[in-house]
Amino acid sequence: MDALDKQSAAAMWAEYIAQHPEHAEEAEPPLERFGDSAEMADELLELLLHGPKRATAAAVFEFRAEQEPLPRIGSHWIVADARGKARAILRSRELRIGPLRSVDDAFAWDEGEGDRTRDSWVDAHLRYMKRSCARLGIEADEQLELVFERFDVVWPPSVAD
Repeated sequence: MDALDKQSAAAMWAEYIAQHPEHAEEAEPPLERFGDSAEMADELLELLLHGPKRATAAAVFEFRAEQEPLPRIGSHWIVADARGKARAILRSRELRIGPLRSVDDAFAWDEGEGDRTRDSWVDAHLRYMKRSCARLGIEADEQLELVFERFDVVWPPSVAD
């Protein structure tokens, strides 16, 4: 995947702040991508921009490894495509930390991936987490601690909830 385009994120954040000055005092949020490949990043971004994706999950160890704070309710983040260009701003509205296996049917549905069932969610996310853990020499299993996050798309206006 290409490097993240921080200029596109700064420009998108400035557009958002111009329309939402109540957030003007907030620092520019992090720019991130979904997934671990260009194909996955763009596929999940399409589900966000043109479909049902309104949730995501990430391993707690990934935040620690990147020395990033865990998300907070009300915090923003900017999603990039595989080329690194900022495409949407999200705002966290619900967070829960728990083991991978603790996902429920409603969360799997809200994440909007695959057939949207809990079983397919567990299978796909366990495979993804095993790849992520392998890069850091950690063993993944169904008890791996995740941050389950529901969000609203707040920018661009054409996608915002």
